[in-house]
Amino acid sequence: MHKPTKTNVLEEDSMEQDIESPVTIHQPKLPKQAREDLPKNISKECAKRKIQRYVRKDGKCNVHHGNVRETYRYLTDIFTTLVDLKWRFNLLIFVMVYTVTWLFFGMIWWLIAYMRGDMDHIGDSTWTPCVSNLNGFVSAFLFSIETETTIGYGYRVITDKCPEGIILLLVQSVLGSIVNAFMVGCMFVKISQPKKRAETLVFSTNAVISMRDGKLCLMFRVGDLRNSHIVEASIRAKLIKSKQTKEGEFIPLNQTDINVGYYTGDDRLFLVSPLIISHEINQQSPFWEISKAQLPKEELEIVVILEGMVEATGMTCQARSSYITSEILWGYRFTPVLTLEDGFYEVDYNSFHETYETNTPVYSAKELAEMASRAELPLTWSVSSKLDQHAELETEEEEKNQEDQNERNGDVANLENESKV
Repeated sequence: MHKPTKTNVLEEDSMEQDIESPVTIHQPKLPKQAREDLPKNISKECAKRKIQRYVRKDGKCNVHHGNVRETYRYLTDIFTTLVDLKWRFNLLIFVMVYTVTWLFFGMIWWLIAYMRGDMDHIGDSTWTPCVSNLNGFVSAFLFSIETETTIGYGYRVITDKCPEGIILLLVQSVLGSIVNAFMVGCMFVKISQPKKRAETLVFSTNAVISMRDGKLCLMFRVGDLRNSHIVEASIRAKLIKSKQTKEGEFIPLNQTDINVGYYTGDDRLFLVSPLIISHEINQQSPFWEISKAQLPKEELEIVVILEGMVEATGMTCQARSSYITSEILWGYRFTPVLTLEDGFYEVDYNSFHETYETNTPVYSAKELAEMASRAELPLTWSVSSKLDQHAELETEEEEKNQEDQNERNGDVANLENESKV
């Protein structure tokens, strides 16, 4: 009997290690707080099925642009670039632009005074300087600020014996006006942006699916917290879902329109009180074949967009939100928030996001339509019954033809008898 040597045992151990090492999975080491927050019975499949939002609940798009090589395009539209910057960078640029222009022209004023020899005749009453009372770079810098901002303290004054100073004064006045118009315009546009107006346009936390007027509908609620209204408000919705074409092309995050009343005009809102936006699930709806059991398995996102003009400024405002499958409640309705008080209507925003359960079929809209069509036909409707009905019709036609033939034969026999008589 062969006895395994030490070398063979080591070779076998090393082979086992080589085989097992590729499949060894090292779990990431999570912080203690993160490990405690995780549910104990979470499965790997649930973790893999976590849906990444395309648009966050606050309306910000969860998309980052990377590897943008043509960065010069941002400079071609410098005004929009400055407006889109964050406030801290915008204020920094605002201060830097003015400071640089003041320093630049202050340096030129000092150079003119230095080259003309004004610095050598400080205090000489017989010498006419380019700028009176300019005795150094600091005073030239202060004169530059006074010139560009048109403060005019009256202590430092340009004289008529300095043509180069007069030309510089014209140039600085024109460029200063351009800088003021550009920077003040950027600040005004940034301040008056209607982004903050969208903070008072609210969407319900969840969307619901239930029956309305005998139709299965997807619904969500929108509201405006301000007393000043959104003019010409309109609502639209998009379904974000990856798809694969018949040719095998994979389209990530494909966008499909969800009809929320475009053809009937229901998408144009008079948003004085909270409104429930309804989407009828019909044959043109992307939810036509989705049932209650199928909905949690779908990887989709509904993006809702509310647009309109701010009544106070006339600028266009847009508010966005989104719903993933875990935020779509099947078999629920929204709690009413509008009540009639003494002489006015009151909106209770404490109940804005609340829902209550209602009787709703668990079948898809397609299955409900098929059930309804079957209910309109005889109870024995089926493929076999249709064949039986067809066979019965053929039998009746054959019997009718046979009776007609018998009648013809009887008529012929009667004619023959009459002829014999």
